Amino acid sequence: MSDCILVQRIAVFAYHGLLEEEARLGQRFYISLDCRLDLGQAGRSDDVAHTVSYADLTAIAIRIATQRRFALIEALAEAIAAEILDGFPLLQAVSVRVDKPSAPVPAAIEGVAVEITRTRNR
Repeated sequence: MSDCILVQRIAVFAYHGLLEEEARLGQRFYISLDCRLDLGQAGRSDDVAHTVSYADLTAIAIRIATQRRFALIEALAEAIAAEILDGFPLLQAVSVRVDKPSAPVPAAIEGVAVEITRTRNR
């Protein structure tokens, strides 16, 4: 499926990470969503019932990232992907990218990120 809804770089302040300091101090994360679905009917009808709300997708990512704590950003991405696929039957697949620009690594880096893709089991 080549059609997609992209929600890019949702900024959240959260407390994910392995280190005690990450849990105590928190840091900024960026979450991006690539949601795959057929947008043809929405494009022809101009009816929101044939698509997925960007606001709803964003709200799920923010809620999970700020109300739960994960040691791994891989687990954060997995939780977001699972809830999005469960909540939106029109979606065929979702990719979730979590960027951690202030990752505590002993090198000068711009950040680390994980990206996962999950498809609906049909």
